Amino acid sequence: MAIDRVLSADSGGLQEEGFSLALRPKNLEECIGQENVKEKLAIAITAAKQRGEPLEHILFYGPPGLGKTTLAHVIANEMAAAIRVSSGPALTKQGDVMGLLSNIGTGDILFIDEVHRLSAPVEEFMYPAMEDFKVDFTVDSGLHAKTINFPLKRFTLIGATTRAGLVTAPLRGRFGMLFHLDFYTAAELGQIAARSARLLELECVDSALELIAARSRGTPRVANRLLKRVRDYAQVKGQGKLTTEIVERALEMEQIDEFGLDELDRSFLRALINVYEGGPAGIEAIAATLGEEKDTLEDVVEPYLLQIGFVRRTKRGREVTKSACDHLGLKYHKKKDISQPQDLLFDENSS
Repeated sequence: MAIDRVLSADSGGLQEEGFSLALRPKNLEECIGQENVKEKLAIAITAAKQRGEPLEHILFYGPPGLGKTTLAHVIANEMAAAIRVSSGPALTKQGDVMGLLSNIGTGDILFIDEVHRLSAPVEEFMYPAMEDFKVDFTVDSGLHAKTINFPLKRFTLIGATTRAGLVTAPLRGRFGMLFHLDFYTAAELGQIAARSARLLELECVDSALELIAARSRGTPRVANRLLKRVRDYAQVKGQGKLTTEIVERALEMEQIDEFGLDELDRSFLRALINVYEGGPAGIEAIAATLGEEKDTLEDVVEPYLLQIGFVRRTKRGREVTKSACDHLGLKYHKKKDISQPQDLLFDENSS
């Protein structure tokens, strides 16, 4: 059975989405963290404005929840351009893309989330659109089929992906700018939580926001979601004010520990330790043990566990570290030395 979690990339529904949209920054100055990416974007935006040209195509990649979609909307605001939003799985045929491209104006932005999941025909259809701003669109079929060369206005494609390795080389090569988004520091997350609290008109103390930041897995989306959970708890169980005690009790109820791990993270680690004796184990085997999707573990769970040093990847599979065992209070299975050749593992005199 799948394990419920409040930190998954797609949890929340419409209410969560509205909550997140209200807290998104509108321009680069309001963005917190990712300083190197912001500096490069600011230069590119300023230069494009001075030349009166659209931006080059941009690819953002990194773990979920770090602000790829937010930055796309910020770029649109900075360029005073309209933005159209879609996703890789939603664009299944050429006609889907044609409907978007035909309505795009000069300098407008087309944002495609999960761009690595574009089908091969759609991806190939995008190549001339990105390079030459024209497409060859086939209408009708059979004997009546004909190809129309359709010119497009100069636009900017912004792609976002959590799996950069799955973006094909021809598609990746057509993006003029590639930016990797990394996890945020606790200090940056504290600033993000404080900004969100101001927008929500929440009364809180700094230590409470620092506690939320420390347990947000280096991810702004998680920080804002935890803030909402704590706000609800304070409203029902307290006086509406966020104090350290209220935050601790709320996060304890949500089963978020001091490292920001939730029950799915701990189940992942316990499976490696108890079932596979610390590993190595393949991600498919772990997913089958937990009853979870392999992509969920790779995209949502693993990146943070790797970041904090609780899991390591090897050629033979995933291994747990002693730090993770100490955190969970479980026995660490010391790895056997398998570096010597196989024939030396046996006694020379054995027949």
